[in-house]
Amino acid sequence: MPTTKPILEAQNISKQVTSPEGTLTILDGVSLALAAGEPCAIVGASGSGKSTLLGLLAGLDLPTAGRVRLDGHDLGALDEDGRARLRAGRVGFVFQSFQLLPGLTALENVMLPLELAEDATPAAHARSVLARVGLARRVEHYPNQLSGGEQQRVAIARAFAAHPRILFADEPTGNLDQATGKRVIDLLLALNREEGTTLVLVTHDERLARGCTRRLRLEGGRMSTATPRKTAKIVRVKNGKRK
Repeated sequence: MPTTKPILEAQNISKQVTSPEGTLTILDGVSLALAAGEPCAIVGASGSGKSTLLGLLAGLDLPTAGRVRLDGHDLGALDEDGRARLRAGRVGFVFQSFQLLPGLTALENVMLPLELAEDATPAAHARSVLARVGLARRVEHYPNQLSGGEQQRVAIARAFAAHPRILFADEPTGNLDQATGKRVIDLLLALNREEGTTLVLVTHDERLARGCTRRLRLEGGRMSTATPRKTAKIVRVKNGKRK
């Protein structure tokens, strides 16, 4: 039977930085492989290396050692402009701080990636996506006129508007209360199912990761064993021994 290649793969990647105290290892020998359409949560305490890992997987930075392949492309073989072009056609982002442009309306924020992709009808498309996230009546509002949950829904609409193959979400509920955060996670997972977009969700809160069929844990820059199903328990690996 043919083997389906992973859409995102990290092979033994490490990341080291220089500090006044010497060389600091943020990630140490991390490997993973995700199938197209798979929702995956990367969990761990603050400082465990989650955001650094996301940046490497998305090609925003390069590992000190190891290799990352995104949609069949070796990110280490591309220069910064090449990685940016690859992301433009395949990758969406949702951040903790929303990253909306304050001088643009919700509609205009969502239109941006569509205009960059030379969409023939960016306004109509953006209105449709905003309606899908429950903001049909808020399209002309500016970010400072929206609640935190509404701003994050605009960010999600913007991220999904260009139909990315992979979406990276970095602590997307970090600035939201628990109830609003749950609604945002439910929305992300619903769009993941409807669009078939591979979802990589980084969070310190395991409750927010339960809807993902796959969970990976970072501890001290090292990856533990994944859970293949949402009902499975996370297996922690520390110092080479299962716990």
